Amino acid sequence: MKSLSLDELEPGMELARTILNDDMVVILSENTMLTKAHITRLKFLNVPFVYVKDEYELSPNYQNVMAMFNRSNAFASQYREVVHEVNDIFSSTLANNQIPAEKTKELVKEDLMPMAKQSGAIDYLYELNHMANDVYNHSIRVSILAGVIGKWMLLPSRKVTELITAGFLHDIGKVHFPERLQSRQPETLNGEDFETYLHHTTDGYKILATSPDLSEDIKLAALQHHEAMDGSGAPDGIRGDEINMFARIIAIADLYDNITTEREGFVRQTPFAAIARITELMYSKLDPEICVLILKHIKDAFLGSTVVLNNGLTGTILRYPNDMAIHPLIKIDQDNIIDLNEHRGIKIVEYNSK
Repeated sequence: MKSLSLDELEPGMELARTILNDDMVVILSENTMLTKAHITRLKFLNVPFVYVKDEYELSPNYQNVMAMFNRSNAFASQYREVVHEVNDIFSSTLANNQIPAEKTKELVKEDLMPMAKQSGAIDYLYELNHMANDVYNHSIRVSILAGVIGKWMLLPSRKVTELITAGFLHDIGKVHFPERLQSRQPETLNGEDFETYLHHTTDGYKILATSPDLSEDIKLAALQHHEAMDGSGAPDGIRGDEINMFARIIAIADLYDNITTEREGFVRQTPFAAIARITELMYSKLDPEICVLILKHIKDAFLGSTVVLNNGLTGTILRYPNDMAIHPLIKIDQDNIIDLNEHRGIKIVEYNSK
């Protein structure tokens, strides 16, 4: 990596380290590809310098060597290659207002489906510590998470393929966002910018509606993934089974990714924070049947993992006391087990997979 002053930065450079403010809140994440808007904002915030990737780190040889170390590095290497393909697909969509269907099908079949099928996909996504939260990266992660959920639901292979495609295209309406809004989060928007954000679901549906190669499930996932089971969502305020099943699944994958990924203006949280939030919303905003299934599988996946608590203690996840428990039991040593459901002030702040 190399250190550059802001005057030396150019659009297209890739961050090598996450930029944090004095409160340890993320400004921009590692692996973000810089735009003019990013550089302007960094100058406004008086960031003195940043670290960007050098030619060696960006070379295929370096990526191939890193992939040889372990399966998670191989996953990360494949993930980074996919980002560039996704960038091309979204750019083509913006230029033509139509999805390049063949390219999209090939990406899902050759890359996203195999990644979703890997047994460690949830862990691997989390191990990619500093994943940029632009629409390209978010769409990849949600598609992989949706594929994992489809596998847990025992959906037919054809349906899982469609679900992965739906996850990949759920935010396609954001291609119409101006550059300054591309990496912004809805919580940071107001006025006209927030209105623009709200329209991305209907804009996405209009784009997908022009493609006869995409199923209605995929199109409705783009339109309805911000609807809520209690009718409080957007754009139409529909409720319950009126919401397409794919949209209900994508809503959960979308929430999980937003919580566990670095986002501008937010502190990245652990999968256990995501589990807690999904549990809290499963009888209001989210589909409870899908949530119960997802939570069971995610909880099982983390049993035996090492965690660090906010009191400084390190332990392993023993089990969840029951299916509806929000937090796990943490085994500190042979004689000490902490039930985080009874000690709400104690939280998991770091997680390492088994």
